[in-house]
Amino acid sequence: MKTVCVLGLGYIGLPTASILATSGHRVIGVDVNARVIDALRTGEPHIEEPGLRAIAQSALSSGNLELRRTPEPADAFIIAVPTPLTSDKKPDMSYVERAAESIALHLRPGNLVILESTSPPGTTCDLVAPIVRRAGFEPGAQVFVAYCPERVLPGRILKEIIENDRVIGGLDRASAEKALELYGSFVEGEIFLTDATTAETVKIVENTYRDVNIALVNELSRVCSELGISVWDVIELSNRHPRVRLHAPGPGVGGHCLPVDPWFLVDRCPDCTRLIRASRAVNDEQPAFTASLIETLVEDVDRPKVALLGITYKADVDDVRESPTSALIGLLKRKGYELSVHDPHARTASIELQGLEEALDGADCAVILVDHSQFRELDPARVAPLMRTLQLLDTKRTVAAEAWREAGFTVRLLGA
Repeated sequence: MKTVCVLGLGYIGLPTASILATSGHRVIGVDVNARVIDALRTGEPHIEEPGLRAIAQSALSSGNLELRRTPEPADAFIIAVPTPLTSDKKPDMSYVERAAESIALHLRPGNLVILESTSPPGTTCDLVAPIVRRAGFEPGAQVFVAYCPERVLPGRILKEIIENDRVIGGLDRASAEKALELYGSFVEGEIFLTDATTAETVKIVENTYRDVNIALVNELSRVCSELGISVWDVIELSNRHPRVRLHAPGPGVGGHCLPVDPWFLVDRCPDCTRLIRASRAVNDEQPAFTASLIETLVEDVDRPKVALLGITYKADVDDVRESPTSALIGLLKRKGYELSVHDPHARTASIELQGLEEALDGADCAVILVDHSQFRELDPARVAPLMRTLQLLDTKRTVAAEAWREAGFTVRLLGA
């Protein structure tokens, strides 16, 4: 497996391709988006991730990473394309299907086909394997087919691709062992072999577990608001129990995994996923709860301006996919508020972004929606002269509330 073709140069595909190339493989990096290819050729990745620019440039300058718009023959093919949801919460597998079809003409006996994209259980067996078979090869016998999901956290992708344990699910044992040969060339964590459908389910369950836990604390944030106590105190004290580990609440759940992956289980098993469906509903309703808190703060202000700080889905990354802030913007627009949005990391967004001072200028309420490190360092003495009304809603408990109160601000924490 000297040559590896990686289809999809996004948040997973590009780091994977770069690591493979710097590990000695010849890598063909494929993306249908010309802007992605053009950006990489100038040495500037289209995504923000610590260390990615340096390793991508190293891979390209070595000649081991070549960029293409379409696949070419290789020993192994890794499919790392998006698997979004349709408007009715159904898995959109069209990207995976097109990627698998695009490599069919290049398959040769002994090739390895790996699906890395998060996919509903059964995708490897029911979608990828039949495409290999239609290309004239028996999956598992002539062409090896496996599923190997990523398990990384944005901001730590390069480190975790190498160091985290991996699960490889083969269409059969031979396929799993063939994939182990490839991943064993750069993965330092332990690698576990299983069948493809189990591996697909493991990946989804990992993210569903987190989504359900977050739904619990998001619901508790509403309970504590009604009780007049702090959810943050409740969580801190509850977590002193040796067998309790509550997550933190927030304005919603974003990203390409947690708001999406649980629906893959609901789609496959609609009659036995009531808890998962309910958790998704709780998290999807959290922007509305946040909007109600903002409304309470500005109800006595004539034509209020609200400054929203943070539109990425988590701290210190540029990823805005499924951002709760985007949902909140729609809710606040319907209330007729003037809005300004600032984010130090986001490169693209559904609304025009402003500089920090411009966003805060004349605002009646500043709302911290993402705990970016830049926001943790905000000086209330610098912010106060910019705003018309000194009010702060901190949905992530990012700043020291008492210091802001001493500077004259009315400070409200989500769930307190």
